[in-house]
Parts: sequence; C-alpha cells; structure tokens
Amino acid sequence: MSVTDRLQGLNIYLIGMMGSGKSTTGTHLARQLHYRYFDTDTLIEQVAGQSVGDIFAQEGEAAFRQLESQVLCELSAYQRSVISTGGGIVVELSNWGFLRCGLVVWLDVSPDLLFQRLQADQTRPLLQTANPRQTLETILDERRSRYQQADLRIEVTAADSPEDVSQRILATIPQVVKAKSTPSETANGTYT
Repeated sequence: MSVTDRLQGLNIYLIGMMGSGKSTTGTHLARQLHYRYFDTDTLIEQVAGQSVGDIFAQEGEAAFRQLESQVLCELSAYQRSVISTGGGIVVELSNWGFLRCGLVVWLDVSPDLLFQRLQADQTRPLLQTANPRQTLETILDERRSRYQQADLRIEVTAADSPEDVSQRILATIPQVVKAKSTPSETANGTYT
C-alpha cells in the first residue's frame, strides 16, 4: 500500500520554528504525494494585503495570531494538502483542534542551525531584538512542549536537503498511520 493510499486524503501539517524548512520541505512533500501545497504565512499575507512583518508592526502579534487561526480553520476543511504553518501556530490551543484533523509533523532543528539560517533574515518580526540568538532559544524553549505533541518528529541537520527531509517523512508515515483495515475471513468462512 502506498503512503498516499495509507493517508486516505489526510492533510499533513508541518510545524516547527521559523527557519526549520517547513516551506521548502512542504513543497517537495506535496509534489511527491500529489497533494496541494499551502503556506499559512503566504495566505495570511494575501488575506491581509500586507506582509507578516507589517501586520506585526501595525496591528500587533495578537491580530496576526487571529488571522493565522482563521486561515488554519479554513484550510482544515480541505483534504490532500500539505500545509506549512507559522512557527507560533502551536501556541494557540484552539489551533490544535484543526491540526489534529491531520497528521502533524514537527521539523526539529537545533537552535545553532536555526540561527545560522536566520541571522541575515530581516523579515522575522520576533527576531528584531538586541540579541536575536537568545530570543530564538527563548521562543524555542517556550514552544518545545507544544511541538512535542506532533505525531511525527523529524530531526533536521545542516546536511539535510528539503528532499532528504521529505523522504524521511514519507518513510516514517507508515509507522503512525495505520493501513485501512480490510475485512478478514474468520475460521467459519464469515467476514468480519
């Protein structure tokens, strides 16, 4: 049975810190599964008509989180989708109701690698601090227990390409998604 058959249309939600590779991995994973691909931050920018950074600056984090929950709610109605989420989507407990309708995959990346990937990125509002490295570690520490609630945890290293990560996700899915049961014949010839 293929991984796509085993998923039976179940959405895959990629969670993890900013810079963990959710968007690039999600694109590859969707292509391999023949699923649609969505990025919640991109959809939020389309709905709001402004960048995530501008939403944070002009309306604050609470307004952004509200839009994020709205977009996630709408996406949860779809099937056969890979959805890359914002790093903080796990903070709102109500979002877990939507995430749990699919398969939740945590891309777990070390703080060192996250910082290496993000240090030149000026588009991350939460990292516009005096010590972005420390801020990154603090955010990860605050969210770790939520990330650990994922169905799958995939450790990502500097040597891993998005294709490598996608392949590991595909290889691990059968361990958490059971095959649809088929009727089996009992000893007396009847089916259960």
